[in-house]
This record gives sequence, C-alpha cells and structure tokens, in this order.
Amino acid sequence: MKLVLLIIYFAVLVGIGLYCRKHSTDVNGFVLGGRSVGPWLTAFAYGTSYFSAVVFVGYAGQFGWKYGIAATWAGIGNAIIGSLLAWAILGRRTRIMTQHLNSATMPQFFGERFGSRSLKIGASVIIFIFLIPYTASLYNGLSRLFGMAFNIDYSVCIILMAVLTAIYVIAGGYMATAINDFIQGIIMLGGIVTIIAAVLKSKGGFMTALDSLAKVTDEAVSSTPGTFSSFFGPDPLNLLFVVILTSLGTWGLPQMVQKFYAIKNEASIKKGTIISTLFALVVSGGCYFLGGFGRLFSDQVDIAADGFDAIIPAMLSGLSPLLISLVVILVLSASMSTLSSLVMASSSTLTIDFIKELFRKDMSEKKQVLCMRALIVVFIAISSVLALIQYKSAVTFIAQLMGVSWGALAGSFLAPFLYSLYSRRVTRASCWVCFLFSSVLMVANIFFRPSFPEIMQSPINCGAIAMLAGLVIVPIVSLFTPKPDQNLVNSAFACYEKKTEVAQKTALNN
Repeated sequence: MKLVLLIIYFAVLVGIGLYCRKHSTDVNGFVLGGRSVGPWLTAFAYGTSYFSAVVFVGYAGQFGWKYGIAATWAGIGNAIIGSLLAWAILGRRTRIMTQHLNSATMPQFFGERFGSRSLKIGASVIIFIFLIPYTASLYNGLSRLFGMAFNIDYSVCIILMAVLTAIYVIAGGYMATAINDFIQGIIMLGGIVTIIAAVLKSKGGFMTALDSLAKVTDEAVSSTPGTFSSFFGPDPLNLLFVVILTSLGTWGLPQMVQKFYAIKNEASIKKGTIISTLFALVVSGGCYFLGGFGRLFSDQVDIAADGFDAIIPAMLSGLSPLLISLVVILVLSASMSTLSSLVMASSSTLTIDFIKELFRKDMSEKKQVLCMRALIVVFIAISSVLALIQYKSAVTFIAQLMGVSWGALAGSFLAPFLYSLYSRRVTRASCWVCFLFSSVLMVANIFFRPSFPEIMQSPINCGAIAMLAGLVIVPIVSLFTPKPDQNLVNSAFACYEKKTEVAQKTALNN
C-alpha cells in the first residue's frame, strides 16, 4: 500500500512537469510562469515553500520539546507575520515594482532599483553561498521517517527525491512547481489534521494529553509545575527569537518573495493573502502544536543519543500503516516543494545575475533557460552529496547551517528590500552594509560561537538579531551616505503611484 501510494504520487508530479513544458520556453515563463499565476496556486506555492521537513520533523520536535504547548506560538507567528503581514506589506508593491523594473530575481531587483551592477552580483553571491546548505538540510527530516516506514537505506530516499524533483522542475519550470505545490499543499493540510487527531487519540484525547503534559517536569529546564502546558512555556525570551526568525525571515528570503513577482494581478493578491494565512495557520500551527506534546513520548526516545529529530518519528511510530504512509507523503511533499523552490531561485539568480551579467551579456533567452536547467541539476546534485556525506559520516555541521543560512539570507535582504519598496531615501551603501553585516555575523557564528554573548550563541537567536539589526542599519547608513539617483528612484516609484491613483479613482467611482 505504501509503495503504491508513493508511485502514484511520483507519477502525478512528473506528469505535471511534462505537461507544463509549454509554459517554460523563455525566461519569463520558466522563472515566473509568465507572471500569470492565480491566487490559489501562488498562495499554496508560498506556503509549501515555507514549510518543509525541517519544520515538521526538526523544528516542531526540537521546540515542542523545549517549550511544550507554547511552541504553537511559532506557528501562529508564521501565519500572522510570515504570511498575513508579508502578503499585505510586500505583495502588491513587489508585484508592481518588479514588473516595472523587469526583474525576475531579487538580485536583479536590487541592480535595477539602484542602478548597480555590483549590488546585483553581490546579492547573487550571497544567495548562491547560503541557499546550498539550506537545500541540503531539507533531506535531514526524511531519514528517520523512511527508515521507520520502509526499512530502506536513506541514500535511496535522497537520490529518489532529488531525481524526481529535478525532472518536474527542469521540464515545467515555475508553473510545474506551482501546480505541484498546490497538490502537495492539499496533502499537507489533510495530513497534519489527521495526524494530530491520531496522536492525541493515542494519548486519550486532547484534554487528557494536556493534563499529562502539565504533570511533566524537567528541573534542568524549569522548576515551575505545569510549565510545558503553560501559555508561554518555560523560556518566553528564546521562544520569541524563534517566532521572529521563522516568521519575519520570510520577508527577506528570495524564494519566498519571488512568489509575489509571478502572481497574476492585484485582486489575486488580496485573495492569496487569506488563503496563505489560513494554510500557514493549519500547517505550521499544527506542526508546532503536535511537537508540543513530544515529552509525552519521552520513554520512546533518547534525546542525548538520537537528538531532537527522533521526537516526531517516535510520536508517529505507533500509527497504522496507512497513516504512516500519509506521514511519509506529507513530509516528502513539504520537502520536495521547498527543494523545487530553492533550486529555481538558485539557478535563476546564478544565470541571470551572475553568469549573464559577468560572462555572457548577449546570452539568448533559449540559452538562459538551458543554463538554468543545467544549474538545477548541479544544485540538486550538490545538495544530495552534502546530505549523503552527513548521513554516512554523522556530520552535524551541515544540519546546523540551516539556521545560519536562513539568518544570513533574511538578515542580508529583508531590510534593504522592504525599505526599497517604500522609501526613496535608501542608498546603495546601506544595502552593502546590511549585506556584509549579516553575512559576516552568521559566518562568524559558525566558527566563533563560544566567543559570542550567550544570547547570540544560538544560530536562531543570532539570525533574528541580524534581521532586526538590518531594520536599523539601512535607514541610519542611508542618512550619512550619498543619495540615490533621483531619476532611478522616480522611475521605480512612478508605476506604483500611477496604479494606486487609478485604483483609488476606480474605487471612488464604484
């Protein structure tokens, strides 16, 4: 039954990739689906790119164990800050301004917005460096689940997932990933609700499970009775940093923001905002809520020996074969959708903003698409090799880079991108300072972590601080550095202001 479900699932994904070949003949079609993607596909593409096996297996298990039921705040933050506010604040301006500037990637946006070739190349280098370890980490959450469900070597899972993702992304480009993301999102929605119900039922239902959680104690964490079933948990400050990194971080991640480039029209943004928020509330809120009951399964897992990644598999190991099959497909869906989004962002950025910019300025549309397809193979191969190295040698370094990658990318781009959409005063120098500050800070956190202040020794806390610091750095540096070219600024904002004026007149007339 498990194998049949997987075969059907994989056949559908590949079939959609082959069907969407007609949408991926030029750069605009391959990277952005012709900027004609509807609200449902865009919202689900945003949500499925957001939540992967890292969240379901890694973060939900780890933070659920640390903070108990209060870990659900991370999911609520993902829905409100990472989805609702991201769409409301970034969606419309991003679509209009990137279309006006004819930019298909985040580095290309910076290059056109500030008239800076070096800024475009610098942003593309940061994306190239930090997206690869992020991509490699996606495989981590699958190992224990596949071992539990199929008793097969994890290497087979890595290779299978890599090959199938490569086939449908290379064949159909963005449109194929968007349609497959919709299917994968439906699986994630149904799967997480079903799994939560089954796990809580195994512990006597919600109220009984919550009562049992209230009786769990851990003197190493807190001496307060019932702390793991409390509203804010045993460590509200560090929980706040988790909420900030995993929620606000989406505002600066290239593969997330790129979804706004491709959406069909402004009406679709309004509808997509609601869909995306509800999706995040169910999927992310459900993941962290489920992880919050992890300590009820402490007799089945050895954290010291197996790590936090063993918690969620232990919670699911007692489910029926059918539900375990659903879990495996759920986590595969989450991981493959995020993987496809990351390799699309990486290949398009490296092709358009690096190779074409530096070496082949006259590269035709056909050759650009061919180059992106070749780079998708390269990126997936590199990430697969890194995942295999980690699995075979038990190296934890690559897995730790997930938090560092997220912090470096969001810390570098969040503030410059946000301010560039809203402010005419942002300078090229302020973008460079933010890029360098966040990248250097997160790399230093890898190699010199013990020298950091205690609160910043966690990559998650350090990444959250990098993002918040960027929001201060950009406006301050902009005050003391040469003003941007006013012609470029006026050009960038003219289209948005004109569309806003037309929309207001239409609203008044109606």
